[in-house]
Amino acid sequence: MAEPLWTAEEIAKAVGGKVTGGDFAAHGVSIDTRSIETGDLFVALAGVRDGHEFVGQARAAGASGALVSQPVEGSAVMVEDTFKALEKLGEAARDRALQARRGAVTGSVGKTSVTQAVRAGLMLAGKGHSSVKSYNNHIGVPLTLARMPRDTERAVFEIGMNHADEIAPLSRFVRPHAVAITTVGPVHVENFPDGETGVARAKAEIFAGIEPGGVAVLNADNKWFELLSAEARKAGAEVRSFGSGEACDARLIDFQPQAGHAVVQARLHGKVLDFPILQTGFHWGPNSMAVLLMLEALDVELSDSLAALGSFEPLAGRGAERRIRLPAGAFTLIDESYNANPISMAAAFASLGARKPAGRRIVALTDMLELGAEGPAFHAGLAEPLASAKVDLVFCAGPLMKSLWDALPSTRRGGYAETAAELGPLVAQAAEPGDLVMVKGSNGSKAGAVTAALTLLDARSGEAG
Repeated sequence: MAEPLWTAEEIAKAVGGKVTGGDFAAHGVSIDTRSIETGDLFVALAGVRDGHEFVGQARAAGASGALVSQPVEGSAVMVEDTFKALEKLGEAARDRALQARRGAVTGSVGKTSVTQAVRAGLMLAGKGHSSVKSYNNHIGVPLTLARMPRDTERAVFEIGMNHADEIAPLSRFVRPHAVAITTVGPVHVENFPDGETGVARAKAEIFAGIEPGGVAVLNADNKWFELLSAEARKAGAEVRSFGSGEACDARLIDFQPQAGHAVVQARLHGKVLDFPILQTGFHWGPNSMAVLLMLEALDVELSDSLAALGSFEPLAGRGAERRIRLPAGAFTLIDESYNANPISMAAAFASLGARKPAGRRIVALTDMLELGAEGPAFHAGLAEPLASAKVDLVFCAGPLMKSLWDALPSTRRGGYAETAAELGPLVAQAAEPGDLVMVKGSNGSKAGAVTAALTLLDARSGEAG
């Protein structure tokens, strides 16, 4: 049997707790009974409901022990505060894996995709570890650390924020050897009195925990590059840049989207590269440059980096494509339903405009959230990039998207609804063979409901098997 991730005594020593109810060994760490795997340590966190209510359910699902702050039946480690204990367990995992090089990724757009693409390279290079899903907050980061095996060679962590002073403590947990900020834009601006400037400074908090001599991978095409570079150097980091300029360490020369993939031309420290990726969005031009620099900083060979980029598939809700078969033919669904902001919207429209469909270019959009008082203006401002991309029909849902709807010419209006659920049938009725149909919006505005309505059109959805 594989070596355990943690023994009960190791957990107790790391968190300052006491083993009760008998010895045990944990092969994983979980905070959710719905995803418990056999041999996991279940951490009973307080939340909307107290995690201690679910200890029995966790055991029935296969948990070998629990981390608790009140007496429970069965094997456990007793502590005063389970959340603080989870943090200590994460720190202990980091400190015992002395050989591991750690990376951290943040940014207003693309941090999950870049993190997972870096992960793909780490796995090719050796014993890698990473965040799963979007585990990027005050719980997700220590949880990801606590799950890190002692023989890990390289790891990458996603770090997110909604407010100031959230990234710095997470960076200090990770203590990264390399960090990347994909870009900074008007995201979560309603939470910052100084707007986008505040967002930029909050993203710069990722340098708070960087190891001495660490590498900061920054977007030279972003208007906040100078501010971020100054903060990185102040923290003792070496800046490596990506973008379109000649001085960039990773310079994007060309990005050619095609059906289901794109070809990237670049220069890495002056070396010419020409490689395919399984992505079609223009934002994957700079994203791929960031991935190359991050993997380089984490001691991954270029051949593994290019192989990882060449095989990394779009994540669900972040550009994944699917052919939807209708009785008379098929159309292509581009699922961008997980998140949206003015930067990612413009990039998605440009990518769509570069494609040459047999039919029409159609977009279905739901509200972009957390944009503050400027939200209506940001939505109305999407009319211009939609026109530049030669989008044929635009469908909108939500009170903020009403501002875009009002700004559209009548020839481009496909349909408007108050909610994504009501919009879905309108888009489904309009889609025809040969069309390129993109769905994009914030997860909180339920853009996925439109994707679901279009997916149900697929002739294969009713097939057995």
